[in-house]
Amino acid sequence: MSIVRNVVLGAIGVASGATAIKAAKYVPQKRDLGQPTEEMVDAKRCQEHLSKAISIPTISYPDKEKIDFSQFDRFHVFLEEAFPLIHKTLKKEVVQEASLIYHWKGTRDDLEPIALLAHQDVVPISEGTEQDWEHEPFSGHNDGEFIWGRGALDMKNHLIGVMDAVETLLEEGFQPERDVYLLFGQDEEVVASEDGGAKNIMRTLKERGIHLDCVLDEGGAIIPVNVKGILNNKELVGVGVAEKGYTDFEITVNAKGGHSSQPPVHSGLGELANVIKDLENNQFKAELLPFVKELFSNIGRNCTYPARLVMCNLNLLYPLLKFGMTKIPFTACLVRTTTAVTMAQGSPAANVLPQKSSVTVNFRQMPGTTVKDVENHIRKVCRNKDIEVKVLKAKEASKFSPTDSRAFKIIEEICLQDNKDSIVAPYLVMGGTDACYYEPICENIYRYAPYRVSVSLLRCTHGTNERIPVDTVASGVAFFKRFIRKASAE
Repeated sequence: MSIVRNVVLGAIGVASGATAIKAAKYVPQKRDLGQPTEEMVDAKRCQEHLSKAISIPTISYPDKEKIDFSQFDRFHVFLEEAFPLIHKTLKKEVVQEASLIYHWKGTRDDLEPIALLAHQDVVPISEGTEQDWEHEPFSGHNDGEFIWGRGALDMKNHLIGVMDAVETLLEEGFQPERDVYLLFGQDEEVVASEDGGAKNIMRTLKERGIHLDCVLDEGGAIIPVNVKGILNNKELVGVGVAEKGYTDFEITVNAKGGHSSQPPVHSGLGELANVIKDLENNQFKAELLPFVKELFSNIGRNCTYPARLVMCNLNLLYPLLKFGMTKIPFTACLVRTTTAVTMAQGSPAANVLPQKSSVTVNFRQMPGTTVKDVENHIRKVCRNKDIEVKVLKAKEASKFSPTDSRAFKIIEEICLQDNKDSIVAPYLVMGGTDACYYEPICENIYRYAPYRVSVSLLRCTHGTNERIPVDTVASGVAFFKRFIRKASAE
């Protein structure tokens, strides 16, 4: 608390020199964006489609032999039955075992296509937690307030929303100018998959010479924000413009071993403990990248007047802001590569000294930090140089997509038309998405799920009682319809 107090006092000291005029002018740019297009959405049908989609357990595993691909076949049959016009009008293609490409031909061959992404797979239910669910995890139960089940938030809501949007547009006779691709991978939940569905979809498109104008995938949601006296009744719309990398390193210390009755001062595990301390005590350097500054600027301009006295001087407060963010795990991950020691192994028996002691450390790299950079960091900060360092699984961090692109502005415009009190801001996705695999054929890649969800509900993703509010399903479909209309035009 003393750290927070010092940060606050420092902020107040700097803010005292800010002028009232500067704070008064520190507001969002006034733009006349007009009204959102009225979109017809059959809310009941969309809810029924989502419930049915959840009821099909398309679970993926790192070990492909454990995957029941018959469930993916069931899911494909369901899509054919639920969306007949899509399957009549769009060209469907199965890639790898179960990944899907839908191609909607536009009227203009001279314009680059757009792509909407989603993944069909979900994570398994943690063993022993099945009885903790209020409703069966693959029931898709709709109680009038929520639709329950695995995939309700990650991300069958998104996939079904896209499909319902396209089906409805076809019913209305809409035809895009640009080609539209719907790209649905099969194994996004398998982190850093060596030969994933999204990779194969991208390779297929690249071999055909296709370069995409933009990609829209899962990411930030619409989160209500109400901080009394600072932010009043706003909605934070986070649009992911990049995502962190993922690397698991195994670090091993070798020792003589032997009987536990004659132990040395430090066993192999004792030596390994020093490695852990070195890693945790020497975190990666924090840095406020441009997206963080833009994020806080957008939030600051929407604050009440007293708070803007501080926020309008952000350029002076950046050192304090960076320092404060590193002390809170929730914000530290936005400014540095994170180090998480997660697993350890020693000897096979309690009375045996370990000959090999190892620890698994998960790193989430900031864009600009490579897997090799992480390895160099490990070897630099660990005092014990006689360690073995091995990469178990790795995925490089993505590049940043621009916030001044046509696609980003379309997302921003739709959100602000829907709610003028929205704060649309770029952010960094902490987890992984399929979107990163499309970088070889697209520069404008965004991660955004148009669903109003509270922070507490978001925490249910991958957890027990995953569910989505019923009243946000139809609005998500409306967003996708608007996005397709605008993004597929010249």
